Amino acid sequence: MKKIFIPVFALTLLASSCEILDKEPLSSIAPENFFQSSDDAEAGLTAAYDALQGTGLYSQDLVVVGEMPSDNCTSANGDVINLENLTWNSSTSQVYNIYRDSYVGINRANAVLKYVPGISMPETRRNQILGEARFLRALHFFNLVKLYGGVPLRLEPTENASAAVLNLPRATAEEVYAQVVADLTTAEPLVATANPTRANQAAVNALLSRVYLYQRQWSLAQAAAAKALTGGATLATSFKSLFPANNNAESLFEVQNAGAADGNNILPDLLLPSPPATYSFPKFNIPTLYRPTASAQPTDLTSVVDTINDRRWSYQGTTNAGRDHGSYVDGGRGTGNDDGPFVYKWPGNPNSFNSPDNTYVLRLGEVYLNYAEAANEQNGPSADVLSRLNAIRQRAGLAALTAASPQYASKQAMRQEIDRQRRLELAFEGERWYDLLRYARHEQADPTADHATTALDIIRQKRPTADVNYLLFPIPLYELNNNPQVTQNTGY
Repeated sequence: MKKIFIPVFALTLLASSCEILDKEPLSSIAPENFFQSSDDAEAGLTAAYDALQGTGLYSQDLVVVGEMPSDNCTSANGDVINLENLTWNSSTSQVYNIYRDSYVGINRANAVLKYVPGISMPETRRNQILGEARFLRALHFFNLVKLYGGVPLRLEPTENASAAVLNLPRATAEEVYAQVVADLTTAEPLVATANPTRANQAAVNALLSRVYLYQRQWSLAQAAAAKALTGGATLATSFKSLFPANNNAESLFEVQNAGAADGNNILPDLLLPSPPATYSFPKFNIPTLYRPTASAQPTDLTSVVDTINDRRWSYQGTTNAGRDHGSYVDGGRGTGNDDGPFVYKWPGNPNSFNSPDNTYVLRLGEVYLNYAEAANEQNGPSADVLSRLNAIRQRAGLAALTAASPQYASKQAMRQEIDRQRRLELAFEGERWYDLLRYARHEQADPTADHATTALDIIRQKRPTADVNYLLFPIPLYELNNNPQVTQNTGY
Protein backbone atom coordinates (compact mmCIF):
# COMPACT_ATOMS: atom_id res chain seq x y z
CA MET A 1 0.00 0.00 0.00
CA LYS A 2 1.02 3.61 -0.11
CA LYS A 3 2.15 3.79 3.55
CA ILE A 4 3.67 1.01 5.62
CA PHE A 5 4.17 1.20 9.35
CA ILE A 6 7.47 -0.42 10.28
CA PRO A 7 6.52 -1.84 13.70
CA VAL A 8 3.77 -3.94 12.15
CA PHE A 9 6.13 -5.08 9.40
CA ALA A 10 8.49 -6.30 12.08
CA LEU A 11 5.93 -8.27 14.01
CA THR A 12 4.23 -9.72 10.95
CA LEU A 13 7.41 -10.69 9.14
CA LEU A 14 8.64 -12.32 12.33
CA ALA A 15 5.90 -14.90 12.05
CA SER A 16 4.97 -14.77 8.39
CA SER A 17 4.73 -18.52 7.82
CA CYS A 18 6.68 -21.66 8.62
CA GLU A 19 9.71 -19.92 7.11
CA ILE A 20 10.28 -18.77 10.68
CA LEU A 21 11.95 -22.13 11.29
CA ASP A 22 14.69 -21.12 8.85
CA LYS A 23 15.54 -17.75 10.41
CA GLU A 24 16.85 -16.25 13.61
CA PRO A 25 14.10 -14.32 15.46
CA LEU A 26 13.93 -10.60 14.70
CA SER A 27 13.76 -7.91 17.38
CA SER A 28 10.24 -6.57 17.33
CA ILE A 29 7.39 -5.28 19.39
CA ALA A 30 5.23 -8.10 20.72
CA PRO A 31 1.84 -7.94 18.96
CA GLU A 32 -0.10 -7.79 22.23
CA ASN A 33 1.89 -4.66 23.13
CA PHE A 34 1.68 -3.13 19.65
CA PHE A 35 -2.09 -3.22 19.09
CA GLN A 36 -3.06 -0.52 21.57
CA SER A 37 -4.73 2.28 19.61
CA SER A 38 -6.88 2.93 16.56
CA ASP A 39 -3.73 4.04 14.73
CA ASP A 40 -2.19 0.65 15.49
CA ALA A 41 -5.30 -1.07 14.12
CA GLU A 42 -5.03 0.93 10.89
CA ALA A 43 -1.32 0.16 10.66
CA GLY A 44 -1.95 -3.55 11.09
CA LEU A 45 -4.57 -3.50 8.35
CA THR A 46 -2.26 -1.53 6.05
CA ALA A 47 0.40 -4.21 6.51
CA ALA A 48 -2.20 -6.86 5.65
CA TYR A 49 -3.06 -5.07 2.41
CA ASP A 50 0.63 -4.59 1.63
CA ALA A 51 1.11 -8.37 1.57
CA LEU A 52 -0.82 -8.47 -1.72
CA GLN A 53 2.19 -6.81 -3.35
CA GLY A 54 4.48 -9.75 -2.58
CA THR A 55 6.48 -11.22 -5.46
CA GLY A 56 4.48 -14.42 -5.13
CA LEU A 57 1.17 -12.61 -5.44
CA TYR A 58 -0.16 -9.70 -7.49
CA SER A 59 3.11 -8.00 -8.37
CA GLN A 60 4.27 -11.06 -10.31
CA ASP A 61 3.76 -14.77 -9.76
CA LEU A 62 0.03 -15.17 -9.12
CA VAL A 63 -0.72 -13.26 -12.33
CA VAL A 64 2.04 -14.99 -14.32
CA VAL A 65 0.89 -18.46 -13.22
CA GLY A 66 -2.67 -17.52 -14.12
CA GLU A 67 -1.65 -17.21 -17.79
CA MET A 68 1.71 -18.80 -18.55
CA PRO A 69 0.67 -22.50 -18.57
CA SER A 70 -2.46 -21.71 -20.59
CA ASP A 71 -3.22 -21.39 -24.28
CA ASN A 72 -3.11 -17.57 -24.00
CA CYS A 73 0.63 -17.15 -23.54
CA THR A 74 4.09 -18.40 -24.31
CA SER A 75 7.65 -17.38 -23.41
CA ALA A 76 11.26 -18.27 -24.04
CA ASN A 77 12.37 -16.84 -20.70
CA GLY A 78 14.05 -19.44 -18.51
CA ASP A 79 12.40 -18.04 -15.36
CA VAL A 80 9.00 -19.25 -16.55
CA ILE A 81 9.97 -22.21 -18.72
CA ASN A 82 8.63 -24.70 -16.16
CA LEU A 83 5.27 -22.99 -16.36
CA GLU A 84 5.39 -22.90 -20.18
CA ASN A 85 6.17 -26.62 -20.40
CA LEU A 86 4.21 -27.78 -17.34
CA THR A 87 7.34 -29.24 -15.77
CA TRP A 88 7.04 -27.60 -12.37
CA ASN A 89 8.02 -29.42 -9.18
CA SER A 90 8.11 -28.76 -5.44
CA SER A 91 11.22 -26.57 -5.81
CA THR A 92 9.96 -24.36 -8.67
CA SER A 93 10.19 -20.72 -7.63
CA GLN A 94 6.57 -19.79 -8.41
CA VAL A 95 5.30 -22.86 -6.54
CA TYR A 96 7.25 -21.69 -3.49
CA ASN A 97 6.60 -17.95 -3.79
CA ILE A 98 2.82 -18.10 -4.07
CA TYR A 99 2.52 -20.45 -1.11
CA ARG A 100 4.93 -18.42 1.03
CA ASP A 101 3.47 -15.00 0.30
CA SER A 102 -0.10 -16.21 0.72
CA TYR A 103 0.71 -17.29 4.27
CA VAL A 104 2.48 -13.99 4.92
CA GLY A 105 -0.81 -12.28 4.03
CA ILE A 106 -2.87 -14.74 6.06
CA ASN A 107 -0.67 -14.20 9.10
CA ARG A 108 -1.00 -10.42 8.91
CA ALA A 109 -4.77 -10.70 8.59
CA ASN A 110 -4.82 -13.12 11.53
CA ALA A 111 -2.95 -10.61 13.72
CA VAL A 112 -5.57 -7.95 12.95
CA LEU A 113 -8.42 -10.36 13.65
CA LYS A 114 -6.92 -11.43 16.98
CA TYR A 115 -5.96 -8.07 18.44
CA VAL A 116 -8.16 -5.35 16.94
CA PRO A 117 -11.34 -6.52 18.76
CA GLY A 118 -9.67 -5.52 22.04
CA ILE A 119 -8.84 -1.96 20.94
CA SER A 120 -10.97 0.95 22.14
CA MET A 121 -12.05 2.78 18.98
CA PRO A 122 -15.21 3.68 17.06
CA GLU A 123 -17.21 0.49 16.61
CA THR A 124 -18.10 1.09 12.97
CA ARG A 125 -14.49 1.50 11.90
CA ARG A 126 -13.33 -1.42 14.04
CA ASN A 127 -15.91 -3.63 12.36
CA GLN A 128 -14.83 -2.42 8.93
CA ILE A 129 -11.21 -3.28 9.73
CA LEU A 130 -12.20 -6.76 10.88
CA GLY A 131 -14.33 -7.26 7.77
CA GLU A 132 -11.52 -6.16 5.47
CA ALA A 133 -9.08 -8.51 7.23
CA ARG A 134 -11.50 -11.40 6.74
CA PHE A 135 -11.82 -10.52 3.06
CA LEU A 136 -8.02 -10.56 2.68
CA ARG A 137 -7.68 -13.87 4.52
CA ALA A 138 -10.40 -15.39 2.35
CA LEU A 139 -8.68 -14.17 -0.82
CA HIS A 140 -5.39 -15.78 0.20
CA PHE A 141 -6.95 -19.10 1.20
CA PHE A 142 -8.92 -19.15 -2.05
CA ASN A 143 -5.76 -18.61 -4.08
CA LEU A 144 -4.11 -21.45 -2.17
CA VAL A 145 -6.92 -23.98 -2.48
CA LYS A 146 -7.42 -23.51 -6.22
CA LEU A 147 -3.70 -24.14 -6.85
CA TYR A 148 -2.65 -26.63 -4.14
CA GLY A 149 -5.88 -28.23 -2.95
CA GLY A 150 -6.25 -28.62 0.80
CA VAL A 151 -3.72 -26.63 2.84
CA PRO A 152 -3.15 -25.99 6.56
CA LEU A 153 -5.89 -23.72 7.94
CA ARG A 154 -3.80 -21.32 9.99
CA LEU A 155 -6.39 -19.10 11.67
CA GLU A 156 -4.23 -17.64 14.43
CA PRO A 157 -1.12 -15.46 13.99
CA THR A 158 2.13 -17.45 14.20
CA GLU A 159 3.76 -15.45 17.00
CA ASN A 160 6.43 -17.97 17.95
CA ALA A 161 8.34 -20.83 16.40
CA SER A 162 6.76 -23.67 18.37
CA ALA A 163 5.89 -26.79 16.43
CA ALA A 164 2.38 -26.75 17.87
CA VAL A 165 1.75 -23.37 16.25
CA LEU A 166 3.30 -24.08 12.88
CA ASN A 167 2.94 -27.80 12.26
CA LEU A 168 -0.67 -28.11 11.24
CA PRO A 169 -1.90 -30.87 8.92
CA ARG A 170 -3.58 -30.11 5.63
CA ALA A 171 -7.29 -29.42 5.79
CA THR A 172 -9.36 -30.86 2.97
CA ALA A 173 -10.15 -28.66 0.00
CA GLU A 174 -13.79 -28.66 1.12
CA GLU A 175 -12.78 -27.38 4.56
CA VAL A 176 -10.68 -24.60 3.04
CA TYR A 177 -13.55 -23.54 0.78
CA ALA A 178 -15.88 -23.56 3.79
CA GLN A 179 -13.51 -21.22 5.63
CA VAL A 180 -13.29 -18.91 2.61
CA VAL A 181 -17.08 -18.70 2.40
CA ALA A 182 -17.39 -18.19 6.16
CA ASP A 183 -14.89 -15.33 6.10
CA LEU A 184 -16.60 -13.63 3.17
CA THR A 185 -20.13 -13.98 4.50
CA THR A 186 -18.95 -12.62 7.87
CA ALA A 187 -17.13 -9.75 6.14
CA GLU A 188 -20.01 -8.67 3.89
CA PRO A 189 -22.10 -6.75 6.47
CA LEU A 190 -18.99 -5.33 8.18
CA VAL A 191 -17.14 -3.67 5.32
CA ALA A 192 -18.09 -0.30 3.84
CA THR A 193 -20.76 -0.23 1.17
CA ALA A 194 -18.38 1.75 -1.04
CA ASN A 195 -14.64 2.38 -0.85
CA PRO A 196 -12.64 2.63 -4.07
CA THR A 197 -9.31 1.55 -2.56
CA ARG A 198 -10.34 -1.02 0.06
CA ALA A 199 -12.47 -4.13 0.24
CA ASN A 200 -16.15 -3.17 0.14
CA GLN A 201 -19.44 -5.03 -0.12
CA ALA A 202 -19.36 -5.28 -3.91
CA ALA A 203 -15.84 -6.73 -3.77
CA VAL A 204 -16.87 -9.28 -1.15
CA ASN A 205 -19.83 -10.42 -3.24
CA ALA A 206 -17.77 -10.48 -6.44
CA LEU A 207 -15.22 -12.75 -4.79
CA LEU A 208 -18.01 -14.92 -3.40
CA SER A 209 -19.44 -15.31 -6.90
CA ARG A 210 -16.04 -16.47 -8.15
CA VAL A 211 -15.61 -18.88 -5.23
CA TYR A 212 -19.04 -20.41 -5.81
CA LEU A 213 -18.26 -20.91 -9.51
CA TYR A 214 -15.22 -22.97 -8.52
CA GLN A 215 -17.49 -25.09 -6.32
CA ARG A 216 -20.16 -25.36 -9.05
CA GLN A 217 -22.73 -23.88 -6.66
CA TRP A 218 -24.53 -22.10 -9.44
CA SER A 219 -27.47 -20.56 -7.62
CA LEU A 220 -25.22 -19.13 -4.90
CA ALA A 221 -22.80 -17.82 -7.54
CA GLN A 222 -25.65 -16.08 -9.37
CA ALA A 223 -27.01 -14.57 -6.16
CA ALA A 224 -23.61 -13.24 -5.09
CA ALA A 225 -22.98 -11.82 -8.56
CA ALA A 226 -26.39 -10.13 -8.51
CA LYS A 227 -25.54 -8.43 -5.21
CA ALA A 228 -22.19 -7.26 -6.59
CA LEU A 229 -23.91 -5.88 -9.68
CA THR A 230 -26.19 -3.74 -7.53
CA GLY A 231 -23.30 -2.41 -5.46
CA GLY A 232 -22.97 0.90 -7.27
CA ALA A 233 -20.16 0.13 -9.73
CA THR A 234 -20.96 0.71 -13.39
CA LEU A 235 -19.66 -0.96 -16.53
CA ALA A 236 -17.28 1.39 -18.32
CA THR A 237 -18.36 2.51 -21.78
CA SER A 238 -14.87 2.03 -23.21
CA PHE A 239 -12.88 -1.17 -22.65
CA LYS A 240 -9.68 0.74 -23.35
CA SER A 241 -10.40 3.13 -20.48
CA LEU A 242 -10.00 0.29 -17.99
CA PHE A 243 -6.21 0.19 -18.40
CA PRO A 244 -4.13 0.99 -16.52
CA ALA A 245 -6.25 0.13 -13.50
CA ASN A 246 -6.80 3.24 -11.42
CA ASN A 247 -9.85 2.70 -9.19
CA ASN A 248 -12.29 3.54 -11.99
CA ALA A 249 -16.05 3.15 -11.89
CA GLU A 250 -15.85 -0.53 -12.95
CA SER A 251 -13.18 -1.47 -10.45
CA LEU A 252 -14.24 -3.57 -7.47
CA PHE A 253 -10.88 -4.32 -5.89
CA GLU A 254 -7.33 -3.50 -6.97
CA VAL A 255 -3.88 -3.87 -5.49
CA GLN A 256 -2.81 -0.27 -4.96
CA ASN A 257 0.71 0.54 -6.19
CA ALA A 258 2.57 3.83 -5.80
CA GLY A 259 5.63 3.21 -7.96
CA ALA A 260 9.16 3.90 -6.74
CA ALA A 261 8.00 5.14 -3.34
CA ASP A 262 6.21 1.85 -2.80
CA GLY A 263 7.98 -0.67 -5.03
CA ASN A 264 7.00 -4.17 -6.02
CA ASN A 265 4.85 -3.97 -9.20
CA ILE A 266 7.21 -5.38 -11.78
CA LEU A 267 4.62 -6.69 -14.25
CA PRO A 268 5.04 -3.91 -16.87
CA ASP A 269 8.78 -4.52 -17.08
CA LEU A 270 8.20 -8.26 -17.34
CA LEU A 271 5.53 -7.94 -20.04
CA LEU A 272 6.33 -4.92 -22.27
CA PRO A 273 8.97 -4.45 -24.97
CA SER A 274 11.83 -2.03 -24.50
CA PRO A 275 11.01 0.83 -24.69
CA PRO A 276 8.93 1.51 -22.63
CA ALA A 277 10.27 -1.34 -20.48
CA THR A 278 13.51 -0.55 -18.71
CA TYR A 279 15.60 -2.90 -20.83
CA SER A 280 15.32 -5.70 -23.35
CA PHE A 281 15.09 -9.37 -22.39
CA PRO A 282 12.82 -12.33 -23.30
CA LYS A 283 9.49 -11.33 -21.82
CA PHE A 284 6.98 -13.29 -19.72
CA ASN A 285 3.40 -14.07 -20.85
CA ILE A 286 3.78 -13.28 -24.55
CA PRO A 287 0.33 -13.51 -26.20
CA THR A 288 -0.04 -16.50 -28.51
CA LEU A 289 -1.11 -14.36 -31.44
CA TYR A 290 -0.11 -15.49 -34.92
CA ARG A 291 2.40 -13.31 -36.75
CA PRO A 292 2.78 -14.28 -40.44
CA THR A 293 6.50 -14.94 -40.68
CA ALA A 294 8.21 -17.83 -42.41
CA SER A 295 8.64 -19.77 -39.16
CA ALA A 296 5.40 -18.85 -37.37
CA GLN A 297 2.50 -21.21 -36.93
CA PRO A 298 -1.09 -20.27 -36.03
CA THR A 299 -1.80 -20.69 -32.32
CA ASP A 300 -4.98 -21.24 -30.41
CA LEU A 301 -5.74 -17.66 -29.43
CA THR A 302 -5.80 -16.64 -33.09
CA SER A 303 -8.85 -18.79 -33.70
CA VAL A 304 -11.01 -16.85 -31.25
CA VAL A 305 -9.70 -13.28 -31.63
CA ASP A 306 -11.45 -10.85 -33.99
CA THR A 307 -8.78 -8.23 -34.67
CA ILE A 308 -11.12 -6.24 -36.94
CA ASN A 309 -14.37 -5.70 -35.03
CA ASP A 310 -13.57 -6.52 -31.39
CA ARG A 311 -12.36 -3.33 -29.67
CA ARG A 312 -10.47 -5.44 -27.15
CA TRP A 313 -8.27 -6.71 -30.00
CA SER A 314 -8.55 -4.34 -32.97
CA TYR A 315 -5.91 -1.80 -34.00
CA GLN A 316 -6.35 1.44 -32.04
CA GLY A 317 -3.25 3.48 -32.85
CA THR A 318 0.45 3.67 -32.14
CA THR A 319 1.97 4.15 -28.69
CA ASN A 320 5.52 4.24 -27.37
CA ALA A 321 5.22 0.47 -26.98
CA GLY A 322 4.21 -0.10 -30.63
CA ARG A 323 0.85 -0.73 -32.31
CA ASP A 324 -1.94 -0.68 -29.73
CA HIS A 325 -4.60 -3.39 -30.09
CA GLY A 326 -6.36 -2.87 -26.77
CA SER A 327 -5.49 -6.05 -24.88
CA TYR A 328 -2.05 -6.36 -26.48
CA VAL A 329 0.53 -4.19 -28.19
CA ASP A 330 2.55 -5.18 -31.24
CA GLY A 331 6.14 -4.07 -30.76
CA GLY A 332 6.62 -4.16 -34.51
CA ARG A 333 10.32 -3.36 -34.38
CA GLY A 334 11.32 -6.42 -36.37
CA THR A 335 14.20 -7.57 -34.18
CA GLY A 336 14.82 -9.75 -31.17
CA ASN A 337 13.05 -9.50 -27.84
CA ASP A 338 11.07 -6.38 -28.72
CA ASP A 339 9.28 -7.63 -31.84
CA GLY A 340 5.85 -9.19 -31.78
CA PRO A 341 2.83 -9.08 -29.46
CA PHE A 342 3.07 -8.10 -25.79
CA VAL A 343 0.51 -7.77 -23.01
CA TYR A 344 -0.76 -4.17 -22.79
CA LYS A 345 -2.99 -4.15 -19.73
CA TRP A 346 -0.27 -2.55 -17.57
CA PRO A 347 0.62 0.24 -20.02
CA GLY A 348 1.96 2.78 -17.51
CA ASN A 349 5.58 3.72 -16.97
CA PRO A 350 7.44 0.57 -15.88
CA ASN A 351 9.63 2.84 -13.70
CA SER A 352 12.60 0.49 -13.32
CA PHE A 353 10.55 -2.46 -12.04
CA ASN A 354 8.52 -0.23 -9.69
CA SER A 355 5.44 0.57 -11.74
CA PRO A 356 2.64 2.75 -10.36
CA ASP A 357 0.05 0.75 -12.32
CA ASN A 358 -2.46 -0.97 -10.06
CA THR A 359 -3.44 -4.60 -10.58
CA TYR A 360 -7.06 -5.70 -10.84
CA VAL A 361 -8.17 -8.43 -8.48
CA LEU A 362 -11.87 -8.02 -9.21
CA ARG A 363 -13.72 -5.89 -11.76
CA LEU A 364 -17.31 -5.64 -12.84
CA GLY A 365 -16.83 -7.14 -16.31
CA GLU A 366 -15.98 -10.49 -14.73
CA VAL A 367 -19.06 -10.35 -12.50
CA TYR A 368 -21.32 -9.94 -15.55
CA LEU A 369 -19.78 -13.13 -16.94
CA ASN A 370 -20.00 -14.92 -13.58
CA TYR A 371 -23.72 -14.15 -13.49
CA ALA A 372 -24.27 -15.31 -17.07
CA GLU A 373 -22.38 -18.56 -16.48
CA ALA A 374 -24.16 -19.38 -13.24
CA ALA A 375 -27.59 -18.63 -14.70
CA ASN A 376 -26.90 -20.68 -17.84
CA GLU A 377 -25.62 -23.68 -15.88
CA GLN A 378 -28.89 -23.78 -13.95
CA ASN A 379 -31.50 -23.23 -16.64
CA GLY A 380 -29.77 -22.81 -19.98
CA PRO A 381 -30.11 -19.77 -22.26
CA SER A 382 -32.51 -17.02 -21.19
CA ALA A 383 -33.09 -13.31 -21.58
CA ASP A 384 -31.36 -12.87 -18.21
CA VAL A 385 -28.22 -14.62 -19.49
CA LEU A 386 -28.26 -12.60 -22.71
CA SER A 387 -28.55 -9.26 -20.92
CA ARG A 388 -25.35 -9.84 -18.96
CA LEU A 389 -23.44 -11.42 -21.82
CA ASN A 390 -24.52 -8.81 -24.34
CA ALA A 391 -23.33 -5.99 -22.09
CA ILE A 392 -19.82 -7.41 -22.46
CA ARG A 393 -20.16 -8.16 -26.18
CA GLN A 394 -21.59 -4.77 -27.11
CA ARG A 395 -18.97 -2.83 -25.21
CA ALA A 396 -16.42 -4.76 -27.29
CA GLY A 397 -18.19 -3.66 -30.48
CA LEU A 398 -19.79 -7.05 -31.16
CA ALA A 399 -23.42 -7.53 -32.12
CA ALA A 400 -25.89 -8.46 -29.42
CA LEU A 401 -27.02 -12.08 -29.37
CA THR A 402 -30.74 -12.85 -29.64
CA ALA A 403 -32.97 -15.86 -29.11
CA ALA A 404 -32.40 -16.65 -32.81
CA SER A 405 -28.59 -16.77 -32.43
CA PRO A 406 -26.85 -20.18 -32.64
CA GLN A 407 -25.41 -19.58 -29.16
CA TYR A 408 -28.97 -19.60 -27.78
CA ALA A 409 -29.71 -23.10 -29.07
CA SER A 410 -28.67 -24.99 -25.93
CA LYS A 411 -26.96 -24.75 -22.58
CA GLN A 412 -23.87 -26.23 -24.23
CA ALA A 413 -23.78 -23.66 -27.05
CA MET A 414 -24.23 -20.83 -24.56
CA ARG A 415 -21.55 -22.32 -22.27
CA GLN A 416 -19.07 -22.21 -25.14
CA GLU A 417 -19.87 -18.56 -25.87
CA ILE A 418 -19.58 -17.52 -22.22
CA ASP A 419 -16.22 -19.31 -21.99
CA ARG A 420 -15.09 -17.52 -25.14
CA GLN A 421 -16.12 -14.08 -23.93
CA ARG A 422 -14.52 -14.70 -20.56
CA ARG A 423 -11.26 -15.53 -22.30
CA LEU A 424 -11.40 -12.46 -24.54
CA GLU A 425 -12.49 -10.06 -21.79
CA LEU A 426 -10.05 -11.18 -19.07
CA ALA A 427 -7.10 -12.18 -21.23
CA PHE A 428 -3.72 -11.69 -19.52
CA GLU A 429 -5.29 -10.53 -16.23
CA GLY A 430 -4.23 -13.74 -14.52
CA GLU A 431 -7.43 -15.81 -14.75
CA ARG A 432 -7.14 -18.06 -17.82
CA TRP A 433 -5.26 -21.00 -16.28
CA TYR A 434 -7.45 -20.95 -13.18
CA ASP A 435 -10.55 -21.00 -15.40
CA LEU A 436 -9.14 -23.93 -17.36
CA LEU A 437 -8.55 -25.77 -14.08
CA ARG A 438 -12.14 -25.29 -12.97
CA TYR A 439 -13.45 -26.27 -16.42
CA ALA A 440 -11.59 -29.56 -16.10
CA ARG A 441 -13.08 -30.15 -12.66
CA HIS A 442 -16.50 -29.23 -13.95
CA GLU A 443 -16.28 -31.90 -16.63
CA GLN A 444 -15.03 -34.43 -14.07
CA ALA A 445 -18.01 -33.69 -11.82
CA ASP A 446 -20.60 -33.46 -14.61
CA PRO A 447 -20.09 -35.72 -17.65
CA THR A 448 -22.71 -33.71 -19.58
CA ALA A 449 -20.61 -30.53 -19.37
CA ASP A 450 -18.28 -29.81 -22.27
CA HIS A 451 -15.86 -26.91 -22.42
CA ALA A 452 -13.95 -26.29 -25.64
CA THR A 453 -10.64 -26.28 -23.76
CA THR A 454 -9.75 -27.33 -20.23
CA ALA A 455 -6.50 -27.61 -18.31
CA LEU A 456 -6.42 -31.33 -19.11
CA ASP A 457 -6.31 -30.50 -22.82
CA ILE A 458 -3.27 -28.29 -22.23
CA ILE A 459 -1.66 -30.94 -20.04
CA ARG A 460 -2.22 -33.54 -22.78
CA GLN A 461 -0.50 -31.27 -25.31
CA LYS A 462 2.55 -30.52 -23.17
CA ARG A 463 3.04 -33.75 -21.23
CA PRO A 464 2.92 -37.38 -22.31
CA THR A 465 -0.65 -37.83 -21.03
CA ALA A 466 -3.52 -35.82 -19.57
CA ASP A 467 -2.11 -36.30 -16.07
CA VAL A 468 -4.84 -35.26 -13.62
CA ASN A 469 -2.19 -34.72 -10.94
CA TYR A 470 -1.12 -31.55 -12.76
CA LEU A 471 -4.44 -29.94 -11.98
CA LEU A 472 -2.70 -29.06 -8.71
CA PHE A 473 0.67 -27.61 -7.88
CA PRO A 474 2.88 -29.66 -5.57
CA ILE A 475 3.24 -28.57 -1.96
CA PRO A 476 6.55 -26.65 -1.80
CA LEU A 477 9.56 -28.59 -0.58
CA TYR A 478 10.28 -26.11 2.21
CA GLU A 479 6.84 -26.74 3.73
CA LEU A 480 7.36 -30.50 3.55
CA ASN A 481 10.77 -30.17 5.21
CA ASN A 482 9.55 -27.88 7.99
CA ASN A 483 6.13 -29.32 8.71
CA PRO A 484 6.14 -33.11 9.19
CA GLN A 485 2.34 -33.20 9.32
CA VAL A 486 1.98 -32.05 5.70
CA THR A 487 1.85 -34.61 2.88
CA GLN A 488 2.61 -34.09 -0.81
CA ASN A 489 0.00 -34.02 -3.56
CA THR A 490 -0.30 -37.22 -5.58
CA GLY A 491 2.09 -37.55 -8.50
CA TYR A 492 4.90 -35.34 -7.18
